[in-house]
Amino acid sequence: MSKLNIENLTLIFGKEKEEALALLKQGKTKAEILKETGCTVAVKNANFHIDEGEFFVIMGLSGSGKSSLLRCLNRLIEPTSGNVILNRVNITSLGELELQQVRQKEMAMVFQNFGLLPHRSVIENVAFGLELQNIPEKERQLKAQTIIDLVGLQGYEDQHTAALSGGMQQRVGLARALANDPEILLMDEAFSALDPLIRTQMQDELIDLQKKMHKTIVFITHDLDEAIRLGDRIAIMKDGEIIQIGTPEEILTNPATDYVSSFVEKVDRKSIITAASLMFEKPTVAIFRKDGVEGCLRKMRSSGLTSLPAVSVDKHFLGFVYLKDVLEIKAKGHHTIEDAIIKDVPVAYPENTVEQMLPFIAENGRAVPIVDKETNILLGIVAQTSLLIETTGSSWENVTGNSIANLQKEIK
Repeated sequence: MSKLNIENLTLIFGKEKEEALALLKQGKTKAEILKETGCTVAVKNANFHIDEGEFFVIMGLSGSGKSSLLRCLNRLIEPTSGNVILNRVNITSLGELELQQVRQKEMAMVFQNFGLLPHRSVIENVAFGLELQNIPEKERQLKAQTIIDLVGLQGYEDQHTAALSGGMQQRVGLARALANDPEILLMDEAFSALDPLIRTQMQDELIDLQKKMHKTIVFITHDLDEAIRLGDRIAIMKDGEIIQIGTPEEILTNPATDYVSSFVEKVDRKSIITAASLMFEKPTVAIFRKDGVEGCLRKMRSSGLTSLPAVSVDKHFLGFVYLKDVLEIKAKGHHTIEDAIIKDVPVAYPENTVEQMLPFIAENGRAVPIVDKETNILLGIVAQTSLLIETTGSSWENVTGNSIANLQKEIK
């Protein structure tokens, strides 16, 4: 269910906004509009939705329009045209008093520079939004303490924020935003000012908080690694325009433009790409009790394979059969493949990453079976060459031209 819908949202800075908007509708570029009107197109016709409970990341380089877009969502900046629909209410049409209510109760914002009150204590900062709502002191202190405990600020309640480290100050900013129990949390480069180690720690804590609170989060960053780590979906912006929206895996495996490709080319894919995107969904299989020895050999000949996954008639995965084993039992006069099925075979699930499947790489080159976690039904297989390509960055020719053993050494 969509929590937030953005419809044809455009933001233009400058005096001749109407003229610039007309030129934009005519298909003029950002550079052409700047030259003709002196206006800057900060956001161009943004259209997307954010689902309830989704962690949605907007990323791009400096000047791409990501922070301007975020500020349009709660009208800290007035959009030039378009709509922001929250819970079926058009925020762009609200009066000042109604908008204030939205900012206090439905949307909260965490800024890069913290925006704390240095002359107030931690608990007073956290409770500040509640104070503005005229909530009684005892109630707001109780709510603030609950959030302080949640973000790991216990023991710092009476400290002044100026005495805290950057990471601790950001925790205060996050706690202050959460204290109002907003439906949507807007985070503008919230961790950018932190040292790398503290930044990673705050990412971990935000992931843990999201598991507990299930907020709808819109997070701005210029760091692709951060976007991939945090986002359920990512919107990539360039020159005020959203050029691709997708899951981290979709963006890595199917970049929409050369610009996106240049962003993702250095990302460590093996921790992101999953079995679901690599697996071949309709492999040739040996069906136990239906395919006898001759039937199994016939399938191997026609497919050019020396091993097949074995399944029951209702598609439950049983193991693998190998050509040499099938030939051995044929020589013994067997008609069923039962004695040829190797059952001690590790399986993977669709959500498993390449990194998680690496231990399954074997000298014999056997594919990795992908099964349903609940039913053990075979969903597909992932070839070892696919795993090695994703892990080593090698070409298909390089992988197929090297032994599995040599490539195993490369990834260890």
